Formats: sequence, C-alpha cells, structure tokens
Amino acid sequence: MNAVSETETKKAPAPARGRDAGGIGAYLSRNLRQYGMMAALLIIVGLFQVLTDNRLLLPNNVASLIQQNAYVLILAIGMVIVIVAGHIDLSVGSVVAFIGGVCALMMSDWNIPWLVAVLLSIALGGLVGCWQGFWVAYVGIPAFIVTLGGMLIFRGLAIVLVGTTVAGLPEGFNAISNNSLPNSLGFMGQLDIVTVLIGIITIVGLVVGQIRTRRTLIRHELKTEPFGAFVVKTVLFSLLITFFTYLLAKSAGGMPIVLVIIGVLVLVYSFIMANTVFGRHVYAMGGNLPAAMLSGVKTKRVNFLVFVNMGLLTGVAAVVTTSRAGAAVAAAGQNFELDAIAAAFIGGTAVTGGIGKVSGAMIGALIMGVLNMGLSIMNVDASWQQTIKGLVLLAAVALDFLNKRRAGSSE
Repeated sequence: MNAVSETETKKAPAPARGRDAGGIGAYLSRNLRQYGMMAALLIIVGLFQVLTDNRLLLPNNVASLIQQNAYVLILAIGMVIVIVAGHIDLSVGSVVAFIGGVCALMMSDWNIPWLVAVLLSIALGGLVGCWQGFWVAYVGIPAFIVTLGGMLIFRGLAIVLVGTTVAGLPEGFNAISNNSLPNSLGFMGQLDIVTVLIGIITIVGLVVGQIRTRRTLIRHELKTEPFGAFVVKTVLFSLLITFFTYLLAKSAGGMPIVLVIIGVLVLVYSFIMANTVFGRHVYAMGGNLPAAMLSGVKTKRVNFLVFVNMGLLTGVAAVVTTSRAGAAVAAAGQNFELDAIAAAFIGGTAVTGGIGKVSGAMIGALIMGVLNMGLSIMNVDASWQQTIKGLVLLAAVALDFLNKRRAGSSE
C-alpha cells in the first residue's frame, strides 16, 4: 500500500488541455500589441471625427478612404509576408509605376482588351518577383540590396516607357477603383441592399470561422483564448462590420469594387499564412532560420516564392493605382514602399521577422489611411502629414521593442 501511495504521489498532474489559456487579463497582456493597435485605430478615428466636425465618417468619405488607400492595403499583404520571412522590399513603388505604365500602353497603344491587360499586368508582376526572388534566394544577395536596385531599375523603365502620361483608358478599367458594385437589388430605405447583404455574409462568415477555429483548437487539446475574451472580440468585430456596412450602404455608390477585391485577398492570404505549409515555413524561417534549415525547410524555394508573391500583389496594386488615376504616370508609386512597410510595422509585424499577421497589416494600413484623410480634411500641410506619419511609425516600432523587452524580463 505504501509503495502504491508513493507511486501515486509522484505522478505529475495532467496538464489542462483544451481549456482557456488563463484569465482575460493574462490573455490581454500576452496580446497587448494586437489589441492595442485596434484600440489605437478606434481612438484615431474618434479623434479625427471630432477634429473634422464629424466629417471623417460621412458615408462618401468612408468609401473614398478605401478607394484612395487600396494600394496600401494590397501592398501591405505582400509586405507583411516579406518581413515575416526576414526580408524587406524597397522596390514596390517603382514596380507599380512600371507595371502601371505597361498596362496603360497595352490598352491605349496595343489595343488589348482591358481585362486581358489586367491579367497580363499581374503576370508581369509575377515575372518581376521571379527576377528579384532569384537574386535573393539562389544567388544570396540580401533583399535590401536587390530591391534597392529594383527601385532604380523599374523607376527608370517607367520613365522610359511612359514618358509623361498615358491617358484615355477604357471606362471598364477605370471602374475597378472608382465605381461600386451595381445596385441590382434596389434600396431598403436609404441603404443599398447589395452592400447590406455583403455585410451580413461577412458577419456570418466571421462568427462561423471563429467558432470553427475555437472548436478545432479544443479538439486538438490546444490552448484557446478565454471564453469571455472570445465572445467580446467576436461581438465587437461584428459591431464594427455592421457600422462600416451601414456607412457604405448610405454612400453614393454602395460597396466599392476595390473593397471586394481587397476582402478576397485578405481571406485568401490569412488562410495561406495560418493553414498551409508555405505559411508555416515563412514563420519558421523568420523566427529561426538555422532551425528551419535543420528541420528540412527548403529555404531557397520559400524565399523565391515570397518575392514572386510580392510581385503578383504589386501587379494588382499597379492595376488599382492606374485605374484610380485613370492614367499611367511615370511618377506614380512614390513612397508606396514606405507606406506598405509602415502599415506592416504599425500592424504588429516584428522588425526582426517571424511575427506578423495579415489582419494586423490591414489595421496598420487603415491607421495610415485615416491619418491621411483626417489630416487632409483639416487642410494640414503635406510636409506635416509626413512628419506625423513618421512619428506614428516610430512609436509603433518602439512599442514592439518595449513589448519584447518586457516579455524577456518576465521569463
């Protein structure tokens, strides 16, 4: 009996699996950066709503906010993947100008149908990504140097090809960034029914997706966020989507076409980064490259695909930017790379790689967009706008370092 008792007392208690990972306070402390950026976005929106005499959240301004900043949202998706993998891309602004120029020439001078020109432009972006990915992945030149060279090369090519301006583009092409989905179902009072239905579908998808993810974690006996935090987060996001849908449904056009494109990209890339082998390998490389190599990750192949993907998304951004302007300009894309990098860092992507989410980059891009629009409505000089955005970026990166230092001291 004594032997049995001694054996039983030496057994370690079974770990609590499939349970909430601590209380809400502990959970929020571990995820301070993620929820802090969301809180910062809401605070900035509220601040500018007051400072602009309630003009920031006018329905038409909200629609314009998405259309004007679509390029940042698209580029930030690719940039967060590049940074998570431990690289940087300084060439995206120049590549946008180059591909936008080729796209416009295909339609205006070569008489290629605009839809075919769009597809060819995205494919051209992929080729640019192959070019830069080859030097980074297989030759071993640091991405900073390769993309710095790309910034000069493709800006020069844009100037050679476009000259000054290529205008007179088809209406269907210009509609990509300037028009909304057709109002085929009419109105419900003052609300566009198509926009309302898309909002409802988005909320249902969010709730179902969150529930399925939580159940999967529990089924595999992994830690989950506290149930209270899960409910509060899901309800708050649903309310935000409802409010955003209401504003868009009251706008002059309803749901912008470019927002649908961005929504599809966010869903696809969020899935890729969270649920595919490629996504896991990107995080592994950025977190600990030697360990990833020892684990069998084909790092050259992954690095190559990271830049191919960045090129494809740059092609999409080039189409959106050229469509928005209704013309190709050699000077297009100025500072686009800085906006995308800033959006990724503000959204919680770690400077050292290995940490970052597509959803966080979207929050960072929206913060940049709200700053741009709010300061413009207030007629703040462009130089001061750049100064303020620079300070916001510095504050976001400083917060990242402080969080890491606090986490390291607590271990």
